[in-house]
Amino acid sequence: MATAIHKILHPHSSHSKGERDSSVQDDHEASHDRQDSDMEQRAREDEKRGLMQWEDRKAPLSPGQIDADPDRKMVGHSSSVLRQEDFELVKTLGTGTFARVWLVRLSEPQNNDDRDKVFALKILRKVDVIRLKQVEHVRNERNVLAAVAGHPFITTMVASFQDHDSLYMLLDYCPGGEVFSYLRRARRFNEPTSQFYAAEIVLILEFLHEREGVAYRDLKPENILIDAEGHLKLVDFGFAKKVENRETYTLCGTPEYLAPEVIRNTGHGTAVDWWAFGILVYEFLVGQPPFWDQNPMKIYEQIVEGRVRFPSAMSPEARDLISGLCTVDTSKRLGNIKGGAAAVKEHPWFRNIDWEALYHRKVKGPIIPHLRGPADTRNFDEYEPESANREPYTREMSEKWDECFKDF
Repeated sequence: MATAIHKILHPHSSHSKGERDSSVQDDHEASHDRQDSDMEQRAREDEKRGLMQWEDRKAPLSPGQIDADPDRKMVGHSSSVLRQEDFELVKTLGTGTFARVWLVRLSEPQNNDDRDKVFALKILRKVDVIRLKQVEHVRNERNVLAAVAGHPFITTMVASFQDHDSLYMLLDYCPGGEVFSYLRRARRFNEPTSQFYAAEIVLILEFLHEREGVAYRDLKPENILIDAEGHLKLVDFGFAKKVENRETYTLCGTPEYLAPEVIRNTGHGTAVDWWAFGILVYEFLVGQPPFWDQNPMKIYEQIVEGRVRFPSAMSPEARDLISGLCTVDTSKRLGNIKGGAAAVKEHPWFRNIDWEALYHRKVKGPIIPHLRGPADTRNFDEYEPESANREPYTREMSEKWDECFKDF
């Protein structure tokens, strides 16, 4: 570069051939770097335009479109060009032991309309993910979300990316907050509201189990959000695992929702989600789960015994559905028997559901959140600011672990 400046200032000074060659090479490399930088800038702008287009459309993809190669889908891909500085961090929506979720918008929107387009950005610190032995869970979460991106009732991972010390998942924002909050306020949901939410969850489980071979393994009201139109979105895929027809043995989930086979550690598959779904339907209708005690060991004893007590006000169809789902023997459990999810959809409790219209979000949600606008955060708690003292992601760590994070 100095040689090039020297040439401009002293055009007639004499140079040896070696110096001239070196100068040409410097110019060539500088030009090459500029081209690379321009290309990356263009790719970043294209990527951001794509984000805005998705946010405009937000129409669910068909099951066939969702199954397309993630690199060729509009959503669910790994981006090599997005950076954290492309986003303005507006407010913390949630925190975990190794992740923080932010409400974000583009830091340099191309027009005023784009300022209203917001996302949830999940930021995971590599150091914490490694220290807490969560590498496998984080990879599972990212890869399952990539595979299911575009489903009408699963949080859409629009893109994932990484930098030296963090992993990022850019997700759609659900301003309604947790279903759990609405359930606590209402004490219990009436039957039509419970049927609507339960039916959307059936469509989620049918897709995860039968098209992806994935067990979700953490179904509970806190992991179900409500979007601006009043539809459900399942979030937090940290425990999700591709099991296909194998069994897995990890103990994970929430005590009241654990299936007997998880507690007994006899190996489990997708049937655990149908058990948890039965518990969830019961909680929607009654206001609390069927198995409960201050002591988790007592909860486990009740679950393994598997005797559900129903309130007299519950309809016979609802009792029959929950009994079929909360069956200790997995070979007789509704959802896991012949017919799979179709047998659940055909149950009399769901007789008023138009499954096709429901998938395409043509049925109005029973609870529409009151919102001041797309970036309203009133349905989320306040959180402490992030600690500034963070352990660095060292070169040794990078050499050992970067390969594990390559999917991002």
